[in-house]
Amino acid sequence: MPTHLPSDAELQGLAERLGECMFAAGMQLALAESCTGGWVAKIVTDIVGSSSWFDRGFVTYTNESKQALLGVPAETLATEGAVSAMTVAAMARGALARSHAQLSCAISGIAGPGGATPGKPVGLVWFAWGVRDGDVRTEQQIFAGDREAVRRQAVAHALRGLLDVCA
Repeated sequence: MPTHLPSDAELQGLAERLGECMFAAGMQLALAESCTGGWVAKIVTDIVGSSSWFDRGFVTYTNESKQALLGVPAETLATEGAVSAMTVAAMARGALARSHAQLSCAISGIAGPGGATPGKPVGLVWFAWGVRDGDVRTEQQIFAGDREAVRRQAVAHALRGLLDVCA
């Protein structure tokens, strides 16, 4: 269970590195966030010049918004749940389909303190990183700490994953 709590400076540094990579690659980014509530979009738009590489973000907290804005199938949400590999993969694909971006990241998790279900504890976060006309990679993490800590760690993990894909 990851326990490193990234500082604001660390998050900013990750976003700056991502911006440099995206700009150099001539790519644009789209985000589909649930449990992070737009925090990744906030961090990347704090970077001067991000308008040249950040296309848009979707904050889809409810299942209905995941369906309406990102095209996540109702069947996926009903059978797998909002916090699942299939849901974040659909979110990442939906963000690409509804943007001009070449790279996307989707995040859905249980930040707590409530919301846990059998097999899905507080701190469970699913991520997906997608490339237009390419693969979507999913990954789960279980983060320790309170709601703020889970969300902060999720933001950092999302940025690191984007850097991996961009590089």
